[in-house]
Amino acid sequence: MATGYLEVLRARHAARLLVGTLVGRLPNATAAIAIVLFVRAEGGTYSLAGGLAAVYGVANAVGQPVLGRLVDLHGQPRVQLPAAVLSGLAMVAFAFAGIEPLPPAYAAVAAAGLFTPPLEGGLRALWPSVLRREDQVHTAYAMDAVAQEVMFTVGPLLVTLCVSLWSAQAALLVLNAVGILGALCVVVSPPSRAWRSAPREAHWLGALRSPGLLALLGAFLFIGMALGSITVAAVPYADEHGGDAVYGWLMAALGFGALIGGTFYGARQWAGEPARRLQVLVALLAVCYLPLMLMPGAVAMVGLTVLSGVFLAPSIACAFVLVDRHAPRGTVTEAFSWLVTTFTVGASVGTGVAGPVVEAGGPLWGFAVPWAAGGVSLLVLTATGRVLAVPAGTAVIATGSENDPNRAAEPRFSTQDQA
Repeated sequence: MATGYLEVLRARHAARLLVGTLVGRLPNATAAIAIVLFVRAEGGTYSLAGGLAAVYGVANAVGQPVLGRLVDLHGQPRVQLPAAVLSGLAMVAFAFAGIEPLPPAYAAVAAAGLFTPPLEGGLRALWPSVLRREDQVHTAYAMDAVAQEVMFTVGPLLVTLCVSLWSAQAALLVLNAVGILGALCVVVSPPSRAWRSAPREAHWLGALRSPGLLALLGAFLFIGMALGSITVAAVPYADEHGGDAVYGWLMAALGFGALIGGTFYGARQWAGEPARRLQVLVALLAVCYLPLMLMPGAVAMVGLTVLSGVFLAPSIACAFVLVDRHAPRGTVTEAFSWLVTTFTVGASVGTGVAGPVVEAGGPLWGFAVPWAAGGVSLLVLTATGRVLAVPAGTAVIATGSENDPNRAAEPRFSTQDQA
């Protein structure tokens, strides 16, 4: 099963780019919990902590596609590293200035979120030039999705470790310093320095002028809503079945399920059109949310939560392939960044929707939200199936082998998806 992953990691620069990107994204992955712990250590309220974390999230959602477009226009090193430094310095300013007065605190976390480098989209833009073969690129997308689950599991543990060993302020400083080093590791690599986006048509909409990309963003807005709503619905359930420890197990189980699904998905080759496969994966994702409404005992509920996460990473990995196909020429980093932003916004909307639903109907109806959101996502994919399908013989990978501008005009891979 691991043969495909090992083949990808043995490719020159692949392991360095993957690890560097994950390390570089640690500040973003841990920002919410680090901000909350720091505000509480400074004597602030949970409302203030939540407000600052929300400002960071909104600023991050705005900054990702903007910086992604700049990467497509000017290359990775000239954008990624300065952005990482500015984001890190803003968080350092927040760590030393504290929460009083409030306007500078909000401005600092907003700047940190806004300048978070789009390393995630940048890595996916690099894979075709590093790996060359389509099946390896698709395996790399799956491995990337799996690695995200590992990062979002390990990241919070690193924050709590730093807080326990030193302080919440030290956690902010250390994680952002490590993040800058991760970004530096990526941007000084030969693939990142050599990468150039394919020539792009000047258009104010950029990647958003692609109907296929818009269809994907619409679908993944609701998948993000499903994920965000689970995190809220699980709180009252945990309160009734053991408290914070049960909540922690449920959240870990969700990531573990995605880790299992992504690992198996990327370890084999898949025939057929990825647009159709994504519909099947999202349908299975929605179906696996439904058993959460049974709300059995804590142990069984953890098992059901693992099941609910199994098809998440495969769905994301399959979406990466379609983003790559539908991104207009010269907009691949921006397109991947839009997917990240849309998913993040969806998760925020999901938490906002699930709160009143839980208050009105309890955790049972709270767990109905992810099932409903998954169903709507499937409807979006079904309604836009013709837009997402790539006609035989016309697929051109949008990255166009960024190392060679002339190669961008030629089909990189066949339209028959092999992974």
